[in-house]
Amino acid sequence: MIQSETLELLEWPRLCQHLATFAATKLGVAAALDLQIPATQAQTAELLAQTQEAYQLESRAGGALSFEGIQDIGSTLQRAELQGLLGGEELLAIATTLAGARQLRRIIDSAPDVPTLKELASQLRTYPEIEQEIHRCIDDRAQVADRATPKLAGIRVQMRQLRDRIYQILQGILQRQSNAVQEQVITQRSSRFVIPVKAPQKDAIPGIVHDSSASGATLYVEPHNTVNLNNQMRQLLRQEQAEEEAVRRALTEQVAAVKPDLDRLVVVVTTIDLAVAKARYGYWLQANPPKFIDLGEPELAPKNTEKLDDENSSDENLDEEQPEKSQVLIRNLRSPITLRQLRHPLLVWQQQHEQGFAVVPVDLTISPQIRVVAITGPNTGGKTVTLKTLGLAALMAKAGMFVAAREPVELPWFDNILADIGDEQSLQQSLSTFSGHIRRIPIPNSQFPIPNSQFPIPNSQFPIPNSQFPIPKSLVLLDEVGAGTDPSEGSALAIALLQYLAQHSLLTVATTHFGELKALKYQDARFENASVEFDDSSMQPTYRLLWGIPGRSNALTIAKRLGLLASIVDEAQTYVGGASQDVNQVIAGLEAQRRRQETKAREATQLLHQTEKLHKEVSQKAAALQERERDLKIAQEVAVNEAIGSAKSEIAQIIRRLQAGDQTAQNAQMATETLNQISQKHLPSRKQPAKPKPGFMPKTGDRIRIPSLGQTAEVLSGPDANEELSVRFGIMKMTVKLTEIESLDGQKPETKAQLAKVAAQAAATAKAKQAASEPAKPNPEIAIRTANNSIDLRGARVSDAEIEIDRALSKAVEYGALWIIHGKGTGQLRRGVHEFLATHPQVSRFELASQKEGGGGVTLVYLK
Repeated sequence: MIQSETLELLEWPRLCQHLATFAATKLGVAAALDLQIPATQAQTAELLAQTQEAYQLESRAGGALSFEGIQDIGSTLQRAELQGLLGGEELLAIATTLAGARQLRRIIDSAPDVPTLKELASQLRTYPEIEQEIHRCIDDRAQVADRATPKLAGIRVQMRQLRDRIYQILQGILQRQSNAVQEQVITQRSSRFVIPVKAPQKDAIPGIVHDSSASGATLYVEPHNTVNLNNQMRQLLRQEQAEEEAVRRALTEQVAAVKPDLDRLVVVVTTIDLAVAKARYGYWLQANPPKFIDLGEPELAPKNTEKLDDENSSDENLDEEQPEKSQVLIRNLRSPITLRQLRHPLLVWQQQHEQGFAVVPVDLTISPQIRVVAITGPNTGGKTVTLKTLGLAALMAKAGMFVAAREPVELPWFDNILADIGDEQSLQQSLSTFSGHIRRIPIPNSQFPIPNSQFPIPNSQFPIPNSQFPIPKSLVLLDEVGAGTDPSEGSALAIALLQYLAQHSLLTVATTHFGELKALKYQDARFENASVEFDDSSMQPTYRLLWGIPGRSNALTIAKRLGLLASIVDEAQTYVGGASQDVNQVIAGLEAQRRRQETKAREATQLLHQTEKLHKEVSQKAAALQERERDLKIAQEVAVNEAIGSAKSEIAQIIRRLQAGDQTAQNAQMATETLNQISQKHLPSRKQPAKPKPGFMPKTGDRIRIPSLGQTAEVLSGPDANEELSVRFGIMKMTVKLTEIESLDGQKPETKAQLAKVAAQAAATAKAKQAASEPAKPNPEIAIRTANNSIDLRGARVSDAEIEIDRALSKAVEYGALWIIHGKGTGQLRRGVHEFLATHPQVSRFELASQKEGGGGVTLVYLK
């Protein structure tokens, strides 16, 4: 159980107020303001699962949970259980809460991957029959409706009829006695209908005076004619009230009968609303879910790890007098505590809503073997804020909330969190600064009672319950440990206290100005130093936390910055010891070196990000080029297919002309030449290659470049038989090979070998052209109608025709086409032939022949 004093020191109630603003119902607001810290890790794990699942639902489009209609009905249910009579508004609140809970359960049940919330929602019993009965009996104005009971409906019918009669009588009096009436209205006094009459003329309308105006000028008179009717109205009104109470009593009894289930509904709805509030608060904070670190195997370690001097260790008698040092079990963490870019949630709120200063995050990475962290540095540098930030992060993690740090968020689950932060000086309690701190730490002094203490100290004269001592899995936060007294004694007390806590607590973080505490790191591996950074150039703290380097107090610098006379500060500087100045200079050097390393690390990180960005852009461009290449290939395939189709069409026309005309040698030669023209037009291999551009050949007076020398030169004489030429650059003349130069635009000159190669290629091209101009051999794939690839089916039945077609198709494979003569007639044979061809595996396609070849009486079949 975390003490209330620690919660107050860490400003936990203020954080709960911020959390409450994200709740959707009054129930959630009350639960957030009184947020309890779980006592076990299992409870924390359940709360954290609820928060994570609520975060998932809130992050989905259209998946946000709705708490519309849900109200705080706790006190109403308690009054119903005590047989109190519920009013119409209270009953309507119960009905709307039941409807809202049902809608909430429906949303959760339809969402995937939220088992914890579904288990909670499964406990909701919403009693739709009670909701329907309430809405049937209570209208939107929270009044009992006429439809509640037939008796109530009859009473109200009589009341309306009686009211109409009274109004009719009173309207007649108002019209007849208009001079005696103050105002032409009918009103009520004591549930009786009256009219306003002028006081001097009250005798003009005889009746009973029920009231008068403040000035006495108007009397409210009930005429004698309506007295009996008003009496009847009062009787009906009492009957109506009795019937309404009976209806509300019946509804109240139905609610009281299911009070345990409705109480559970309120608890479940509150739990879900609180989980959603935590999720929304975590989203606003840009926080991340924590992961709890397990403890490792226990290790044996001595209680006192201080090293003895050689002189003390040689004193055997002294060793005999002291008791044997016992050993205790220490369990280290399995992995480091990792809280990167950790921000104080209250400072974030102050920045966002109260125009506060920008929040400077801190990095906390603590190795598993570290038990004590000593934070040093200047005043107003952020040491206390660091303690509170860590304490709040541990509390938020225990409460199932997200932590305002960058992923991963890894920390242990602390059994207890103990804090001594701030100055407990009190004149009323006669406490000084030192005694105010000691009040929280029990010492052998009867003036300070033990119950208020948080930190047990060995050798105390007060009995300490086992439940509080020792504290193996606690987080201890100490601000200015040992301060407020003589520095030497305070430092000694601080060292003893921290060594004890290193032995008995899981983690202790302490702020201090004592230089002796900075040296503990080099004596005990369980200690670590940290410091808050101070900018020497601006003479102001940066609020950044530096690890592994002890800090400088910079008291004189800060005093000067806060306005203390410079002469006083300079005088104080002369009293500072030389050793202290040397240590500060060493620390300043370490800080400067660390800043340089961090600058280089940031530059490397930026370079890495730029490289990743460039890689991403290159990958996108490569993907775009690949997509463009695919599109070009598709376009090329379409163009090739179109060219093939065009060529086939032209070839088919040539064949038809051959078939239609005389098959003479001259016609065959003309067809062959036409086919060659088609091949020249559509086949890429037949196309003439582009003529190469003439190569570069230097002439006298040209400017050329010599790459091997990195010089430009002027040509004095052209290349000779050995392909050498004379050049001049500057005052020098020399002879160079033709292959060693190039033009100013980078062209290489053509050598004899290259010219011979070009000539050979030209000869090969001419030979190929000559071969292409020779008469082409007949193409066996071009189908010409002959007796071997034609079949006459006229007069045959469809079944017989199918057999003949199948036999003919197998024989006509080598011709590529088959002409089927079926005649026109009724068209039945043609339809049967076409249906058979449509399913035949050897048929590529078929069509009716041209008019010259028979038209609709002949089908031309193309084979695969």
